Amino acid sequence: MKIFKKNQIVIYIVALMLVTAGYLNYMTNDKSSGSSVETSIQMESNDDTALANIGDARLVSSNEVLQDNDSNKENQANNITASQNNTINEKQNDLQNNTTNTIEQQSTTIQTNASNSEDYFTKSKLERDTMYSQMLETYEKVINSSNALETQKQTATQEITKINDTKNSIMICENLIKTKGFENSIIFVNGKSISVIIDASEIKQEEIAQIQNIISREMNAEIENIHITNK
Repeated sequence: MKIFKKNQIVIYIVALMLVTAGYLNYMTNDKSSGSSVETSIQMESNDDTALANIGDARLVSSNEVLQDNDSNKENQANNITASQNNTINEKQNDLQNNTTNTIEQQSTTIQTNASNSEDYFTKSKLERDTMYSQMLETYEKVINSSNALETQKQTATQEITKINDTKNSIMICENLIKTKGFENSIIFVNGKSISVIIDASEIKQEEIAQIQNIISREMNAEIENIHITNK
């Protein structure tokens, strides 16, 4: 009877130990499961956050790309516009410089031609007046010479008067021609023939008639003996 009781007690103890071990194992598994669930939830939460962050990152990156593209396009457009403006400005400057150079060249040519033309009339008048001065000097020497005959002195006196009259008539005619719009002109007298040179690209028929009338009146010359040319 006592042996049965001891065995029964041992069985109770073993059963209790088994129950205790089972309970502890259950509690351990339950905690592990809970931890797993929490870990899983945390992982899922982290994954969702990561996915959300990835989505946000992609969205920001896309906007930045669009902005960069727009900025690049704007910069390219600005560069193209600047390049076109520079090209237009260069062409305008070249055109302006070419035009300025052409005008300067034309002005220089005109001034040179005008200067050459004016020099011609100035030089020709100087040579003509020098010739008259030499003639007057020669006749005056005859008049003042003690060896000259009286008839020679009279002839010299007449020639001096004629030369002075011719010079005065030439001066009057050239001034009157100037009033007709011709700045430069020169008159040469050779006996009855009178040559008139006008500084003009062309002379109209009515202008020729006006000049002929001036020469005919002031120098007592025939119209057919008056020859007008332009230079």
